Amino acid sequence: MNQPKIDLSPKVSDEIRKTTCYMCACRCGINVHMKKDPLGDLKVAYIEGNRDHPVNQGVLCAKGSAGIMQVNAPSRLRAPMKRVGPRGSGEFEEISWDEALQIAADWLEPIRKDDPSKLAFFTGRDQSQSFTSFWAQNFGTPNYAAHGGFCSVNMAAAGIYTMGGAFWEFGQPDWDHTKLFMLFGVAEDHDSNPIKMGIGKIKKRGARVIGVNPIRTGYNAVADDWVGITPGTDGLFILAMVHCLMKAGKIDLNYLAQYTDAPVLVNCDENSPEFGLLMRDEDGKELVIDRVTGKPTAFDKPGVKPDLSATHRVAGVTHRPVFHKMADRYLSDEYAPEAVAERCGIPAERIRAIAAEIARVAFEEEFELPIEWTDFRGETHKTMTGRPVSFHSMRGISAHANGFQTCRALHTLQILLGTVEVPGGFRFKPPYPKPAKAHPKPHTGMNPGQPLNGPHLGFVQGPEDLAYREDGVTPARIDKAFTWENPMSSHGLMHMVISNAYAGDPYKIDTLFMYMANMSWNSSMNTRGVIEMLTDKNEETGEYVIPRIIYSDAYSSEMVAYSDLILPDATYLERHDCISLLDRPICEADAAADAIRWPVIEPDRDVRGFQTVLCQLGAKMGLPGFTNDDGTAKYEDYADYIVNHERRPGIGPLAGWRMGEHGLQSGRGGVNAGQMDNYIENGGFFVEHIPEGSNYYKPWNVAYQDWAVKMGIYDSPQPYLFSLYVEPMRKFQLAAEGHGDHQPPDHLRDRIKATMDPLPIWYSNEDDNKADEYPITALTQRPMAMYHSWGSQNAWLRQLHGHNPLYIPTKLMREHGLQDEDWVKVTSPHGEITVPVLEMAALNENTIWTWNAIGKRKGAWALEEDAPEVTKGFLLNHLIHELLPPKGDGLRWANSDPITGQAAWFDLKVRIEKADAPAESQPSLPPIKSPVGKGPKNLAWKVGK
Repeated sequence: MNQPKIDLSPKVSDEIRKTTCYMCACRCGINVHMKKDPLGDLKVAYIEGNRDHPVNQGVLCAKGSAGIMQVNAPSRLRAPMKRVGPRGSGEFEEISWDEALQIAADWLEPIRKDDPSKLAFFTGRDQSQSFTSFWAQNFGTPNYAAHGGFCSVNMAAAGIYTMGGAFWEFGQPDWDHTKLFMLFGVAEDHDSNPIKMGIGKIKKRGARVIGVNPIRTGYNAVADDWVGITPGTDGLFILAMVHCLMKAGKIDLNYLAQYTDAPVLVNCDENSPEFGLLMRDEDGKELVIDRVTGKPTAFDKPGVKPDLSATHRVAGVTHRPVFHKMADRYLSDEYAPEAVAERCGIPAERIRAIAAEIARVAFEEEFELPIEWTDFRGETHKTMTGRPVSFHSMRGISAHANGFQTCRALHTLQILLGTVEVPGGFRFKPPYPKPAKAHPKPHTGMNPGQPLNGPHLGFVQGPEDLAYREDGVTPARIDKAFTWENPMSSHGLMHMVISNAYAGDPYKIDTLFMYMANMSWNSSMNTRGVIEMLTDKNEETGEYVIPRIIYSDAYSSEMVAYSDLILPDATYLERHDCISLLDRPICEADAAADAIRWPVIEPDRDVRGFQTVLCQLGAKMGLPGFTNDDGTAKYEDYADYIVNHERRPGIGPLAGWRMGEHGLQSGRGGVNAGQMDNYIENGGFFVEHIPEGSNYYKPWNVAYQDWAVKMGIYDSPQPYLFSLYVEPMRKFQLAAEGHGDHQPPDHLRDRIKATMDPLPIWYSNEDDNKADEYPITALTQRPMAMYHSWGSQNAWLRQLHGHNPLYIPTKLMREHGLQDEDWVKVTSPHGEITVPVLEMAALNENTIWTWNAIGKRKGAWALEEDAPEVTKGFLLNHLIHELLPPKGDGLRWANSDPITGQAAWFDLKVRIEKADAPAESQPSLPPIKSPVGKGPKNLAWKVGK
């Protein structure tokens, strides 16, 4: 019998080019399949995951596959442009790159020579902050930050101050050994493929997943147990579990004694000017009582056995261990489940049950790995103890006014259980762990015509590190980062830049320079207010209050219309990028890794990668870091910078294939002219695995510390103790109590004393005076199919989220007589919107929510004016303000965490009422004119012959 001949391995493409995805922050490896068109040119045919890549191992999500639509989007900008109509009109004239760079230089050079602080340079969700900060530092302005201040600085800063690293890029669960995985406030847009892969792995072997989130979507939908907590009370719930665990004795005392500051002595004399500070020796090292000698001893002395219980009295002052202070606080009935249950929306019995389950898995399912290792005190351990409980968290618990302390509370819970950097627990990814003191402090030393005196961002260690001008009163930065208003603002306050610049508080600026920051729409609190600030003119001069705005984007976003000079960026398949160990790398817990993007296709428009533009602009203005001694350009483009720049001798943006004495090597090494080709040949990434025996207990493991020095992560070993007690916070409290040379303004003293407690606390983020008028919490989160604003103009992803309803819990639907597709008016202290609704049962009963950034402004993104994103899509941003309601004292109080300045997006309180259905969602702002016009009704093309 004749059988048909079937080609089981047909040729699917003419060439595969491997690079790194940019459709979310996972930075997965992708295979871009190319086909020749009739003219013989290679075009993108489709995108799949790279099975060899350490991040995704071949897995790719819907938005990753949809990346092909980003390079075909009708909304792509086509050439540099200068504004020729009023701001907001969308009227532009296309110009050459020579003219665009000349205009930018003409605007910026006088600022640099006179007062560099008049440039505010802020970037959005880009992934090159190491480079953009380097450019700003060379320009000399103190006004630089990326988007972390309105995203998740609470999470990052709390983790670094407490344990030297945090969630997301900083670390991950031990997926191979964990048996109980608990998520707090994780939306689907972050870390999606690794978490999906990890949850699948642990569920396959029967591990349990608990999701704590007011909204049950995504990962929470597949959790074995969902805890629909009241927004903003996560810290109270966590500390109630700490109470239960401490009361039951279910904490790891050995771990606390050996690896944390729990045994470190604290000055307990309330009359002392050093009350609450840690006891240190002459070298500044924290002191513990050695159980062997009974004497105060440096924590890292070989052979020391720290005592958790002993006290020490000297010169009439009693010093007690941190652990004593923790017991005093968390064993109090204030944190008993019965005391917090109503506020958290979780029954006391359930809080106790979850705490008991955590304790059972951590201590009754303890295990040992037969791996020998030596700690920083010289003690060799024959095994590694596993505690198979792990945690993960993200923006949900971070974006509240109590977010910093809440994040610290979660890390304290992890540490008490002994589940950080042990088998089965949470593990750091290189270049973490790093103690807070290993990071730079913020620098604002500015001299006209000169670079800034150091990096812009960092970790303050006390009031002496705050960023003020010489008068000691005026904030050095336009966003007021690192001031008494928000002392530990490690990522800056991007959401306050436009508002402060408009108000001239603390001073006026000349030029606002932004990249990938859609501040006139979904990236701003107070959207309409920001639009007014961008377009308002000085009545006397007729000039714009913010005189000049330079903006770079790849697409015709809402922000484009409000800018004066547009520098069009390339899409991610048309440009170079560097996902660096100096920045936000793609490391895993068992390996250091970094990656590149490279132009797998050439742009068909007159656009340039933004980082290349900065290289060219820096050279044109003669910035020291971008010009040679003879005045010529140091870097031709960003690829040239990536390969040839050295941040310090032997350390560059990329760690792979560096030049050593005997050839190519990893980590430290000289410049290798062929480095970019090496990365491309390897699939766009580099990975170096941590040697076995070094990959757990990283902060205290001698072998890991030595490996990290070899890789250039540290210049010398940096062992340290986890800081359950964050002493810098106590220093700020002491100042507020009247001690020291650096004193806060009187109106901030009480707030500093109340919020900046060195042990994690919880305080309410609600205005009790308005609780009856605005009783409902309103939240936004990004869907799994979207990360950037780009997603809702992507021809494939639009089909998943063409518009966004307001999801309302069953209880509120009944109370207000609502049915699916009815409309409601939602009112906050700041504004109102009218939007369609859908019922959702798996939702905290007093919380409403919607997807973020689906709603679009008419005229933007090349969308039709009757597109569903415009008519039914909407933003909650219209209800939020960057400032808190006035308190009658004439001051501008930021709607932010008082410690870090993170935007408190999720503190939004509203009321709802049924409304007649309007023709489209309200508010409906007038259309803006787009320089790229409208896209075709149908987007179609053929790839291949």
